[in-house]
Amino acid sequence: MKKLLFVYNADAGLVSGFWDMAHKIISPSTYPCSLCSITYGATSMRPEWKEFLQSLPVEARFQHRDEFQREFPQLKDEALPVIFWEQDAHTLEPLITATELDSLSLPELMQRLQEAVHMA
Repeated sequence: MKKLLFVYNADAGLVSGFWDMAHKIISPSTYPCSLCSITYGATSMRPEWKEFLQSLPVEARFQHRDEFQREFPQLKDEALPVIFWEQDAHTLEPLITATELDSLSLPELMQRLQEAVHMA
């Protein structure tokens, strides 16, 4: 069964999280992870996004840049953030690219995902 894989253009960990939070507050227009900006406030996941994810009929998993590059070294040059369909442990199909994510609002992202899930 297909899963959604969300990959942030940010590294995992407390220190990285602190710097990301500060960057989003101080200079949001230069923050490099539109997926983070769309789905998170300064410190936590947006409630409507969390509720939306729980309503999806497919599994969703999330990775930070460093985790993704360790698991999928063959895709180290993939533009991030990105959302993939994950067919199995190592077969990924791009669903929403970094360029597309840069132009989406949260309602638009949820609509795109809802459509994709129902077509899958």
